[in-house]
Amino acid sequence: MSHRADPPERAPDASSTPPWVLREYAVIADGERGAVLDPDGRIVWLCAPRWHDDAVFSSLIGGPGHFTLRPADPWHVWGGYYEEGSLIRVSRWVTSGCLVECREALAMPARTDRLVLLRRMRAVRGEPRLRLTLDARPGFGIGRMQDPRRQDGVWSAGAEGLRMRLLGAPDAVWRPEEGLTGEFRLREGESHDLVLELSVTPRAEPLDADALWRATEREWQRAVPDCSRLIAPRDARHAYAVLRGLTSVSGGMVAAATTSLPERANSGRNYDYRFAWLRDQCYAGLAVAAHGPHPLLDDAVRFAAERLLEDGDGLHPAYTVDGDRVGAARSLRLPGYPGGTDHIGNDAGAQFQLDTFGEALQLFAAADAHDRLTEDAERAAAVAVDAVERQWQRPDAGLWELEERWWTHSRLSVVCGLRRMADVLPGSAGRRCGDLADTVLRETRRRCLRPDGRWRRAADDDGPEAALLVPIARGCESDDDGAATREYIESRLTEDGYLYRFEHPGKPLGEAEGAFLLCGFTMALAAHRLDDRLGAFRWFERTRAACGPSGLFAEEYDVRRRQLRGNLPQAFVHAVMLESAVRLAGVATVP
Repeated sequence: MSHRADPPERAPDASSTPPWVLREYAVIADGERGAVLDPDGRIVWLCAPRWHDDAVFSSLIGGPGHFTLRPADPWHVWGGYYEEGSLIRVSRWVTSGCLVECREALAMPARTDRLVLLRRMRAVRGEPRLRLTLDARPGFGIGRMQDPRRQDGVWSAGAEGLRMRLLGAPDAVWRPEEGLTGEFRLREGESHDLVLELSVTPRAEPLDADALWRATEREWQRAVPDCSRLIAPRDARHAYAVLRGLTSVSGGMVAAATTSLPERANSGRNYDYRFAWLRDQCYAGLAVAAHGPHPLLDDAVRFAAERLLEDGDGLHPAYTVDGDRVGAARSLRLPGYPGGTDHIGNDAGAQFQLDTFGEALQLFAAADAHDRLTEDAERAAAVAVDAVERQWQRPDAGLWELEERWWTHSRLSVVCGLRRMADVLPGSAGRRCGDLADTVLRETRRRCLRPDGRWRRAADDDGPEAALLVPIARGCESDDDGAATREYIESRLTEDGYLYRFEHPGKPLGEAEGAFLLCGFTMALAAHRLDDRLGAFRWFERTRAACGPSGLFAEEYDVRRRQLRGNLPQAFVHAVMLESAVRLAGVATVP
């Protein structure tokens, strides 16, 4: 073996290296946390031990801390791919004389108090040198690992509340300002493993790379179903893998792995998405239910039911994956990704969003279609119906989390949920849902339906609103109302085949914000529901193109610059992409 780690020349800290555009990043995740990789072999983002905890690698948003493994030869080009049906990533670099790969994953099944990061180098051609730098900086860069030790070839160190072990670099050098540094020489065909563990308490069990890889491969094979009957089957499986990678053992699914990646440069629109939005979770559960009774459906039902039973009328839009409250946004005082300023926490956690109740009811009805409606979920559905009865007249923040108004989409969402549950709940409970749905729809039509048959954005706003595509896609209104509304949205909110959320007064489409990818896939579903098969496929394929080389979708797409905007990977985009792949293939198992 020739993988001896030699001390390299002193290298600059990766936090001084300019970031890449968002489309070039990849993400690996295990359900409890996610790591962001750049094309040059740097892991530039990782929170430990869980999603909502502080980052130990934060150079993505201007902080220190990274884990770099890359060719020592600066003259190289990069590439990579995900192994199908998983978030196991294979990075590839071609130098003037070598081809080298690095297989990377967060080990599964995951634990909440411990993460294990696997990196397996392989010399495909030639005899490459690779450079290692491991600089873990807890607390978004405030802390440093202390008391480094090397025993039996394993490095260990610690900081307050976090312990670190690294297997595979026994000859690396610890430098106080850089962490561990070293170089690896590989012969052609040779492989070598690095295993990084970060845990809440010290661990004693050996770090067995082969065993960890085998367990991770088995878990992905078990977790992601076959999608061969869907349209775009590889992308559909990838979407499912993303959703699985973002879903905790608690059942909660984070909206994205990152925080503070700007939706628009220097606009103040950068948010922390490392939390579970109930609406997003319902979208994911509905997408999975359309395909089959897979475990992610049970996760969504369990998490939504627990939150409703605990909070009732006081349901919050977002929680940590443990079901705890989301704190208010506050600044980290880091430089931030270019165009953004760093924040953690999210003010949306304290909003009232009426449509969340409707989406939860739709989720429970879909679960019942697969005989997966638990007793807790049935009780939670009753709680949601009670909440809607008391709250439906109240202005809310709506799907886009704006000012509180009488949003049309919110009312139509609860109408759809109530109608679906009317077919599920027995006797008087079902009749009550149907009667309440009729009451809400009657008043919503009085306030929000125009004489020409299309829906207004809100009771006091006549403009176009892409959120109204959601109830059309769910079949909760008449085809006449849906067709007129869809036609108006398409005529006013489309540019170059992509769809925007709504109009910003005084600004043309594309200047105020990017195209909203959730809306593009929802338009495909709405067109399919209205029997416009050609339109459905056109919207699906155009929106599907708005991803980077890694196949990950962000929330928005800058059409003119062909760039991703916002945090990634955005769970609800992958969810609705998956549902579109199911329904357009004609194999949906629930209406």
